[in-house]
Amino acid sequence: MIKKLAIFGVGLIGGSLALALKRAGYCELIVGCDTNVERLQYAVELDVIDQFTVNPSEAVAGADMVVLAVPMLAMESVLQAISKDLADGVVLTDVGSCKASVVAAASRVFDGMPPRFVPAHPIAGREKSGVESSLEDLFAAHKVILTPVQTTDPNAIAAVAQMWEATGAQVKKLGIEQHDLVLAATSHLPHVLAYSIVDTIAETDYVEQIFQFAAGGFRDFSRIASSDPVMWRDICLENKDAILDVLQTFQANLKELELAIIKSDGNALMNTFVNAKTIRDANVMKHRVET
Repeated sequence: MIKKLAIFGVGLIGGSLALALKRAGYCELIVGCDTNVERLQYAVELDVIDQFTVNPSEAVAGADMVVLAVPMLAMESVLQAISKDLADGVVLTDVGSCKASVVAAASRVFDGMPPRFVPAHPIAGREKSGVESSLEDLFAAHKVILTPVQTTDPNAIAAVAQMWEATGAQVKKLGIEQHDLVLAATSHLPHVLAYSIVDTIAETDYVEQIFQFAAGGFRDFSRIASSDPVMWRDICLENKDAILDVLQTFQANLKELELAIIKSDGNALMNTFVNAKTIRDANVMKHRVET
């Protein structure tokens, strides 16, 4: 049970967390903090949060849990703003999609990683952004990854895990480097490709016809190109090395497919497609059974 939860950044993820915890009766008071007063007022009107402030010191005063749900490039400035005002027992966590950069930022601000800071990342979202898109069941049956470091307080880890479990999420742990590499492949690369494909289509003379006659596959894949551009710009900059690694591998594989098409090499195409289908089907079935 959380007595006072302070959420920095009341958008889709921060708002959905607040709604889920309200539904679970897990918080006595939820305070939102952001730079946009109108957005905060709207969050109160929607009953997503109980109170709001634009003053970081006021937000964390008396809080026993603080969640950073701001864009990646804003993490360090928020940490700096609250660093002198955090109570000794407060648990600090975040929802960022890149963990190495968050840990590095916290270590710079606090001159070492705070023992009660638990880096976390909910694997859930929508292409829509803003507090008005918040859903109380956004995290239900979805995974939340915790990436504590060696010095992280076990009690703080337990507190963050219990908070996410109250939303219906399944809590898992990964190492920081492993998290960033896995997410680069499973989330960051697909978003980069979706943005690039839609941007490429925008340069043609038949954009309207493409979307008019697009089948479900294109709509499903291009949907994530409607995601928040600011968030994804930040992710690309903050997880640069891992994204470049997987992007370069993808480009090499794409070049092989291009050559197979140029040479009308049906066997090479078939081998690639069969291998991809086999791997995906086997892993989807495996993890569906596990969950």
